[in-house]
Amino acid sequence: MEMTMNNGGTGRETVLVKARGLHKTYSDNGVPVEAVRGVDLAVRRGEFTSLVGPSGSGKTTLLNLMAGLDDPTEGEVELGGTLISKMSGRQLSELRRDRIGFIFQAYNLIPVLSAEENVEYVMLLQGVARDRRHRRVMEILDQVGLADMADRRPSRLSGGQQQRVAVARAMAAEPELILADEPTANLDSETGGGLLDIMHNLNRETGMTFLFSTHDEIVIERAERVVTLRDGRVSDDTAGEEGGSA
Repeated sequence: MEMTMNNGGTGRETVLVKARGLHKTYSDNGVPVEAVRGVDLAVRRGEFTSLVGPSGSGKTTLLNLMAGLDDPTEGEVELGGTLISKMSGRQLSELRRDRIGFIFQAYNLIPVLSAEENVEYVMLLQGVARDRRHRRVMEILDQVGLADMADRRPSRLSGGQQQRVAVARAMAAEPELILADEPTANLDSETGGGLLDIMHNLNRETGMTFLFSTHDEIVIERAERVVTLRDGRVSDDTAGEEGGSA
């Protein structure tokens, strides 16, 4: 497959994450199911990219493989020059902690912790000093419009506010790559659009790389690059509306 890559006119040319010959086969009651079939994909630093396709096309599986959350049946994944598909469990845990941020459709916030504590959790695991953690957390909560709700637990936040906390948590430790699996699935169109605008602004301001799995037109419209999956294969790879013509 020939890959057409677009960086939205940013001039960022360095590939951050790369999949080569990626396959993933599951067993469903003894029947092999090919979720990903020979995917080659390279994402440059600073890109704002959507993986799109119908249900069962392999979007989430591919995202999990590129995060090291799942092992490929064949092929390899490289992040910033590091081959992650051959790492041990401990090495993968450290890599995900330090270099990848995650945003899930179900938010996955810790219910007994406040917004501030949820956001600082990864930095706490990294051993970041308390004063620096607090400054960074309040800075990023301010960027997502939740500085005045730092002491609220998830139960006292709306769905959109919880997802903004999840975005802040993913970005707080300044990872190289943010992976988002259907981040707007549980939000109405207005709230989802506002969340995507926040993430796109943060992408432009920080240069962090965003890779989304989605079927939401709100996400697709804001993407600089759209990679379409069908039956576990890349069927199209073009610039989105934000990225201009491919």
